[in-house]
Amino acid sequence: MTSLVPAHNPNTTGKPAGRIRQKNEEVIIAAAEQEFARHGFKGTSMNAIALRAGLPKANLHYYFSNKLRLYVAVLSNILDLWDSAFNALTVDDDPAEALARYIRAKLEFSRRQPLASRIFAMEVISGGQYLEKHFNQDYRTWFRSRAAVFEAWIAAGKMDPVDPMHLIFLLWSSTQHYADFSTQICKVTQSKRLTKDDFEVAARTLTHVILKGCGLTPPAED
Repeated sequence: MTSLVPAHNPNTTGKPAGRIRQKNEEVIIAAAEQEFARHGFKGTSMNAIALRAGLPKANLHYYFSNKLRLYVAVLSNILDLWDSAFNALTVDDDPAEALARYIRAKLEFSRRQPLASRIFAMEVISGGQYLEKHFNQDYRTWFRSRAAVFEAWIAAGKMDPVDPMHLIFLLWSSTQHYADFSTQICKVTQSKRLTKDDFEVAARTLTHVILKGCGLTPPAED
C-alpha cells in the first residue's frame, strides 16, 4: 500500500515539493496521529488536524484530499515501518541474532511512534474496515514468505520446531503491547510514562524469553 501520497501532482501545480513537502507531510501525519488516537476516525475532523498542525486547512487538502486518505496514510506509515523491519529476516541469518534485532526494532517503533500503533490497534479491534486493501492476497503471500524463513531455520536444525505463524503473532503482540497498553503498564508500575530504560529492560526480557522458547541462545550484549 502506498502511503503519504499528495492529493495533487506538485510538478504541475507549482506547490511545495522536496524537503518542504516532506516536512509538511510529517507535520500533518504527526498531528493526525494525535487527533485519531484521541478521538478515533469518526470523531476527528480535518479542521482539528489543521489546527493541531498549525497549517491552513487548504494545505491538508493539498496533500490529502480527504480525512479517509489521511487516515489510511497514518495506518500505512506504521505498517510500512513494521513490515520493512520484518523484510530483513533471511534464511541465511543466524536466528538468534536476527530475532533479537527484530524485537529491538519493533520495540523502538513502539517507543517512538506509540500513537500510530494505538490507531492501528483500534482499527483492527473495530473490524479493520480501512485495512482491507492492505491485508490482501499480496500481504498474505508476504506473510507466508516470512513464515517460510522460520520453517527453513527449523528444517536446518537452527531452532526448535515451533509453529512459525504463532511465533510471528507473538513477536507482533509482545512488542506492540508497550505502545498499545502503556497506560496499563504505567498504572501497574506507578510511572508517569515509559522511559528509554523501560524499553531496554523490555527488549532484554522479550529477547531472553522468546529466544529460549525457540531453543536459541540470546546473543551476547555489547
